[in-house]
Amino acid sequence: MERRKNQDNVRYMVTAAAMAALVFVLTAFLHIPTAQGYIHIGDGIIYIAASILPLPYAIAASAIGAGLSDYISGFAVWVLPTVIIKSLTVLCFTSKKEKIINKRNIVALIIGFIICVGGYYLFASLIYGSFISPVADIPTNCIQSVASSALFVFLGLALDKTGVIKKTLKK
Repeated sequence: MERRKNQDNVRYMVTAAAMAALVFVLTAFLHIPTAQGYIHIGDGIIYIAASILPLPYAIAASAIGAGLSDYISGFAVWVLPTVIIKSLTVLCFTSKKEKIINKRNIVALIIGFIICVGGYYLFASLIYGSFISPVADIPTNCIQSVASSALFVFLGLALDKTGVIKKTLKK
């Protein structure tokens, strides 16, 4: 029994590390610069991680991948807000279903959209000392969230067809 638990923990840690690396690469290196930041699709991998990993592992993958991306990309001031926002976003998803694309995770995309757009607006307001100037970031944050959601659905459907959850993570 103990050996089985250790194997599961190792499997989750390795998967979380791979997800953090994917989030990092898709965020830090495959992004479109904007006036006050950048648009990326790394959140799509955060949603996948949240849909296949137990909560602490999914939070670690998202916080490490996204936070490191902000730091490496020259946006160190955003590391803490990003870690908080991405961790809250992960809470919306479930990994307790047989499929990645399920009703709860589709609803989570909408709630995650609100958390990300609203969270970055709130933190930008605090950082810039204005509730007006961060309004300019809302459209780019919306685009980022929608693009990441599309990646999540595309990858989720593909992974569901392979049965990845049953075959590897839920043994």
